[in-house]
Amino acid sequence: MINFNLLLMRNFSTFFLSIFCFLAFPLTFQGQTLSADNDGDGCVGTSDLLTLLSQFGECSSSFTCGDLISHDGHEYSTVLIGDQCWFSENCRYLPSVSPSDFNSGSETVPYYYVYDYEGTDVAAAQATSNYETYGVLYNWPAVMTEGICPSGWHIPSDGEFTDLTDFLGGEDVAGYALKSTSGWANNGNGSNSSGWTGLPGGYRYSGGFGTSGYTGYWWSASESGSYSWRRILDYSSGSLGLSNGYRDYGFSARCVRD
Repeated sequence: MINFNLLLMRNFSTFFLSIFCFLAFPLTFQGQTLSADNDGDGCVGTSDLLTLLSQFGECSSSFTCGDLISHDGHEYSTVLIGDQCWFSENCRYLPSVSPSDFNSGSETVPYYYVYDYEGTDVAAAQATSNYETYGVLYNWPAVMTEGICPSGWHIPSDGEFTDLTDFLGGEDVAGYALKSTSGWANNGNGSNSSGWTGLPGGYRYSGGFGTSGYTGYWWSASESGSYSWRRILDYSSGSLGLSNGYRDYGFSARCVRD
């Protein structure tokens, strides 16, 4: 017959012996050394145990903004602007692809588009120069799916876009700092002093695709009644525009770190 009291005592003994070993010797954890005397009072006591337990399950991250971050088979470049860490290229997440015809639009079902591609084959769409340059155009339901950004990142709210704009000097001048130094029509390039590298990826609407080379549109995660907020860069202006957009339209997207 099993002696449950003896078994219980052995389990307690093992637990306290493990705790003693953790406290008696420094522990190297994910490259971080946890000292036994964590509070520096010259004694290994209850507060040191609580500190150790509070670190249980934590993992140090080696990511520094400016490093590449891998997601869904693509290595994204990143840039620190103020205290925000942004993708410095458009999202490329493409679980499926739809042609741009009117019937493909929806304000509730996710749809994914690649500029000027009218087929449904993901690999073929990813092989196009527009995918390589501009990434994917998303309707708003698609841009709000969890898979679009890596863990620890998200589609920015309109407030986060405002923080970005304010850091770059306000709406009237932020666009010039956000636009890439090439690729815009009629020499409408920017300085890209921010490192954000905004490109004129155009958009998808009920009539097809339009304005590639002239404008770039980026969804936010913020709603405006039955619409959602978007930000706009244009070849003819150094400003960063703000307007609400139809949710079935296809715009570009960026991720910002949590």
